[in-house]
Amino acid sequence: MATITRENIGLLNDKLTVQVAKDDYLPSFEQSLKKYAKNANIAGFRKGMVPKNMIKKMYGQSVFTEEVLRKVEKELNDFVTKEQLDIFAQPLPLESDARALDMNNPGDYAFAFEIGLKPNFEVDTNQLEVIKYHIAISEETITEEVERLRKRHGNMVDQEKIDQDANIITFRVSESNPGNVGEEENKGQELTRLLRTFSEAFRPKLMGLKKGDSLETTAAEAFAGKEKESFDKEFPALEGEGTLFHLLIEKIQILEPATIDTDFFKAVYPDREMNTEEEFRIAIKLEIEPYYEGQALNNMHDQIYHQLLDKTIIDVPENFLLRWLQEGGEKPKTAEEAQQELPHFKSQLKWSLISTKLVTENNISVDPEDLKEAARRQIMSYLGGQSIDTSWLDDYANRMLKDQKFVEETYLQVQTGKLFSILEQKCKKVEEEISFEDFAKKMEGHHH
Repeated sequence: MATITRENIGLLNDKLTVQVAKDDYLPSFEQSLKKYAKNANIAGFRKGMVPKNMIKKMYGQSVFTEEVLRKVEKELNDFVTKEQLDIFAQPLPLESDARALDMNNPGDYAFAFEIGLKPNFEVDTNQLEVIKYHIAISEETITEEVERLRKRHGNMVDQEKIDQDANIITFRVSESNPGNVGEEENKGQELTRLLRTFSEAFRPKLMGLKKGDSLETTAAEAFAGKEKESFDKEFPALEGEGTLFHLLIEKIQILEPATIDTDFFKAVYPDREMNTEEEFRIAIKLEIEPYYEGQALNNMHDQIYHQLLDKTIIDVPENFLLRWLQEGGEKPKTAEEAQQELPHFKSQLKWSLISTKLVTENNISVDPEDLKEAARRQIMSYLGGQSIDTSWLDDYANRMLKDQKFVEETYLQVQTGKLFSILEQKCKKVEEEISFEDFAKKMEGHHH
């Protein structure tokens, strides 16, 4: 009969040794060989009439190994379940019996595994204290949004010559051929760029040029940084150092922002009636406010997250986790790589333990209607909130919920949202007015 021994080898780190006797696996090995013989298709033999010795010679060792390991795995899983061991990930194999598995000499075998045990800990949510920011929307912010909308709804106006960084220029790009310039200029590919996207040293060469004018240059002279990378991808044949090409100017334009009038108001808000700029600015403010409120709420959740991480003491089996990082993923890692990843991994693991405990303690559940509503909101966000036929929306949401990956990700998002809604009510809040500029500075470079 199979036996399992348990030995502590470190903090929250145990070794389980599974010992199996030949009587534990030989019956299933013999049964598996019979199945192979019954279903085997081998030339020269009728199906089901292949001699047992031939089947054993062809498949016996692999079947033997498979049956021994299957028995070991079953005994291990049954032990973990019976003893109610709350473990991280899966058991990791340690040393096994020194004797090789041999179907011709079946015997008793021992296999050892390492497990990492989840810790017992308490989470105190009564000491949470956060700042609830009220982000003020300045007149400057509203003006910036007005100007953005004016450009978005503006018109492209043709210009006689290039005379400012805001000029939008359409070129015909062609490979340089000094002996046949005129012909080359009628070929090539269109390129449209803002003047300001050219390199600072090259822009003066374009100033004053008109439609029909052309010049020769290289990618390194005309562009720099990301703009050069973009040009090289679009025109790979011209990216070589010193490779000349022609730029023939086909069109010079400038974006003329929309005039602030009722037509502009109607273009931005087609379903509303407004006649003054003041009404328009109020509408913009009301539209910006939910975004600012969402940013402040996210910040409050972030404060809760960090306080729970910082103030909750949780021990973890570091040695096991290091080994799991090296061997437990799809791609093996070196010891150095695992050591480098460990701090971030421990934080993620710690939050997973904390959130799971709080979800259980607060009886948080996610039902199918929660998932469907989340799918509806996602669709509406894609459509910019415009009203659409509800039956179509529900049908599309139902199709999204057939995607297992979407369901898993959405389930976690909804569950986390419900958890933070409860934690918001439990924590002490200090109200604070702040400008968006100051709020943005606080958020700069903040990641977790």
